[in-house]
Amino acid sequence: MTSIRDDLEALMLLPGLSGHEERVASAIRTRLDAMGLAHRTDRLGNVIATLDGDPQAPTVMLFTHMDQLGFITRRITDDGFIQVERMGGVPERALAGQAVLLCVGEGRDVPAIITNKAHHATTPDEKYQVVRAPDLIIDAGFASKADAEAAGVRIGTPIVYRPHVMTLGDHRVAGTSVDDRAGCAVQLAVAAALSGHSNRPTVHVVFSVQEEFNLRGAVVAAQAIKPDIAIQIDLMLASDTPDMVDRADMHLGGGPGISLYSFHGRGTLNGVIPHPAMVQLMEESADALSMPLQRSAQVGVLTDLSYVQLVGEGVASVDVGFPMRYSHSALECCDVRDLEALGKLLEHAISQIGPDFQLTREARP
Repeated sequence: MTSIRDDLEALMLLPGLSGHEERVASAIRTRLDAMGLAHRTDRLGNVIATLDGDPQAPTVMLFTHMDQLGFITRRITDDGFIQVERMGGVPERALAGQAVLLCVGEGRDVPAIITNKAHHATTPDEKYQVVRAPDLIIDAGFASKADAEAAGVRIGTPIVYRPHVMTLGDHRVAGTSVDDRAGCAVQLAVAAALSGHSNRPTVHVVFSVQEEFNLRGAVVAAQAIKPDIAIQIDLMLASDTPDMVDRADMHLGGGPGISLYSFHGRGTLNGVIPHPAMVQLMEESADALSMPLQRSAQVGVLTDLSYVQLVGEGVASVDVGFPMRYSHSALECCDVRDLEALGKLLEHAISQIGPDFQLTREARP
């Protein structure tokens, strides 16, 4: 059995732009096979493993997303440069000079760089300007449009930050797509642990697609599963760096987190106010494990749970996660100890859901 850290680092090295997650999905299916867990893949690409449990208990959908943000090729110039549209919330101020990967096929991917105008030729007015995504130019070393096309690059070719993993200190991992390959690694560990429990509810473990593309995949899975309870794993904004210290109270190495309020507020007017019974379950589980549980309340954050909670007659929902620094950049950062603790928290919490678990909005006694 691989560790959470092993799975995290392996999955971070796989490109999986939103809508193009198949390499990540294949790796996850291989891991589920190794656990002996049957699984299926729906038409949108979600990977779903169902652990049958007590039919009298509420059913649980535990989910996290496989995809990452990046770019889509929109034009190839005559002299072989690539122009793009961004996919997801790519931070334009952090793009110039980044290494990227043109994903034309496993074993055939093309490394490239987002160009940055030579410093010696940068005017004073340009020095503090941010280049917008539609104005970015990517250089893959092609001399012509024909060269690019011969390499397999077309309009629509997905592009991601060059997959990269690095270790910071003893416990921290930085690199591409920590959001949400860390969630995938945790969820694999939880699935393995729960498969050994004789007393548990039915748990549908969903590795979802297209989260970064307006939160698409998990909704389709939820419509088919019709869960009573939904637990979503994603990042929590770490606030332990100088630029974030006034934003919240969430620290790397401080343990897993729970969201008490999220709201996007930028075009997508949606968010999650968690179900009281689910908050109480997570808090009681953390107490039982003598584990700290960090709390988050944020505007500007949105997960696919925002839509899953609205399926059917409504789903008792909660967002849990891990502190992460530098979200949506090419070098995100998390602490493996938080991931390991989150896995234990979820294993304990889900195993406590039995036939008497109350789904009303009133807090449990």
